[in-house]
Amino acid sequence: MRTITHRRVVVTGMGGISNLGRTGVATWAAMKEGRSGISPLKSFPQNEDWTVRFAGEIHDFDPSHVADGREQKRIDRVALFAMVAAHEAVLDSGYDIRNEGDPYRHGTIIGSGIGGVLTMEDGHGKLLAAGPRRVSPFVVPRLMVNAGAGNVSIQFNLRGISTAVASACASSGHAVGIAMQAIQRGDADVMLAGGSEAAITTLTLSAFSSMKALSTRNNDPTHASRPFDKDRDGFVLAEGGAVLVLEELEHAKARGARIYAELVGYGATGDAFHIAAPDENGSGAFKAMEFALRDAELNADSVGYINAHGTSTAQGDKAEVTAVKRLFGSHVYKLAMSSTKSMTGHALGAAGGLESIAAIMAIYEGVLAPTINLDNPDEGFDLDFVAHTAQERKVDVTLNNTFGFGGHNVSLVFKRFLG
Repeated sequence: MRTITHRRVVVTGMGGISNLGRTGVATWAAMKEGRSGISPLKSFPQNEDWTVRFAGEIHDFDPSHVADGREQKRIDRVALFAMVAAHEAVLDSGYDIRNEGDPYRHGTIIGSGIGGVLTMEDGHGKLLAAGPRRVSPFVVPRLMVNAGAGNVSIQFNLRGISTAVASACASSGHAVGIAMQAIQRGDADVMLAGGSEAAITTLTLSAFSSMKALSTRNNDPTHASRPFDKDRDGFVLAEGGAVLVLEELEHAKARGARIYAELVGYGATGDAFHIAAPDENGSGAFKAMEFALRDAELNADSVGYINAHGTSTAQGDKAEVTAVKRLFGSHVYKLAMSSTKSMTGHALGAAGGLESIAAIMAIYEGVLAPTINLDNPDEGFDLDFVAHTAQERKVDVTLNNTFGFGGHNVSLVFKRFLG
């Protein structure tokens, strides 16, 4: 029987793409400035039948540095986001993962809540309009939820564990946590982990709108995403991708890698309550955070900052705040908690990856990204939500929450690397 040594895992590279910036660096810079990436829709025309006419779109997307024109036709936008984020993350790490080391010790886990829904819609449209012979043979490899992981694996010759996670908005949180465990138990030395989403489509937008889940502030989109605010009216649909380079500590030290933070805890639970609503008491979120801290072997009072799931829905915000107050007790008034979704909107399966960058950089730079649009906190929401503007504060431990439809809850714990 193999002995599990619980090897240490560090973050040595980060990459991302969002409506705030075409790179992780640009996204983080915009977060610190408190900028909104929400704007009127450009992807498709809308009329008065559309109750929601804005989103967190990425405009003028150019993936030519990871795929030429011919390749782009064979890869859905969701996988291209993953490839762009992975490209930046690998460059940022300083590790030539394609040509160095054992490719069977390198792997990837990329999460997505929906996958290639744009390809699915286009393919179905052609089927109805022109019949089955007009459906492209690339539909299946484009729409697969695992297409992001598969293409990133090919992109960097990653021959170790390569898989995908589809747990709605918790997808990239699960991906990062499971990748951490693969390194801890000795199955890999380096993992590219994160998530991507490209679900701003006619079907997805109209479906979320029919659920009454989305904000309808069509005349004021930049102020539409307002987590924890009593005047919120739903979340804002967004897109993007983010990838972290996770590395076994001794492997990273041997090559003199820059270390942003140590990933020390992962907790995951299920609400077993409702397919599209959280347990109002936040019991699943509470346990995910508790399990993550236990995995990290840390007490709750060690946490200085929480990057909240904070979607800007009344039920979700209440459940998370309730869970945080219950877990952290009196310490809750000594820590800070913000929702960067106030700026990006909700990128579904990519959210946890993008927000992990904010949680990591809070440690590395000592800056906490703000919750913008928080003008009137809801009743009982009396925490330090880093309202409006970023805070400079030294924190040694941060926690990132990602929760999803289906009752999926993930918490990740990052810690300052001290050697």
